[in-house]
Amino acid sequence: MEPNALLDLVRTNGGDDDPVSAAILDAALAEFLAYGLRRTNVDAVAKRSGVSRATLYRRFENKDVLVQAVLVRECRRFFGSIAAAVDGLPTARERLVEGFVVGVRYARRDPLLSRLLASDPEALLPYLTVNGGLVVAVARDFLVGHAERLPDGDKPVDGRDPAGVAELFVRLAISFTLTPDSCIPLADDESVRAFARSYLAVLMAPAATPSET
Repeated sequence: MEPNALLDLVRTNGGDDDPVSAAILDAALAEFLAYGLRRTNVDAVAKRSGVSRATLYRRFENKDVLVQAVLVRECRRFFGSIAAAVDGLPTARERLVEGFVVGVRYARRDPLLSRLLASDPEALLPYLTVNGGLVVAVARDFLVGHAERLPDGDKPVDGRDPAGVAELFVRLAISFTLTPDSCIPLADDESVRAFARSYLAVLMAPAATPSET
């Protein structure tokens, strides 16, 4: 399956618009949680989901594509939970700050990430790094779509590309998840919030003009 085809599949509710694909992804997630990436067998996923091998392979042509689809759907759920948690906050800056706090907390407690980082880090890393373009694209598009629903007065006014800002946040989220050890104090919600206010919220402010620097 070409990357664009997989992106189309998971872009609409992570593939959940197709009950068969959703059942396969649910089964794959359960297998990954139970056995990790390396030990998961595609035949076991088909059996758990109640479909034939042929049906599974018509939707996901190999295990690599299936892994990507699960990770992309979980990524959408990750950012969806953040969006829901900050939806009632009045400004984009407050949503950004609290969204970062919620995201760090979520990543630390996420069962799949915890399982794979503990048991299969070398198998997981390529899907979030050198082969992570699909995850980044889906997460970026999700954040841009959410930002487009903000009131016009709460959006950047200096022409800054929303997709670029969103991608920066996605890449930061992946980096802090994969490499939690840092000189940046992120041990608790308050320290995460202080970092976000000091270093991330400025990305929502208009860029300084040459006369202001």
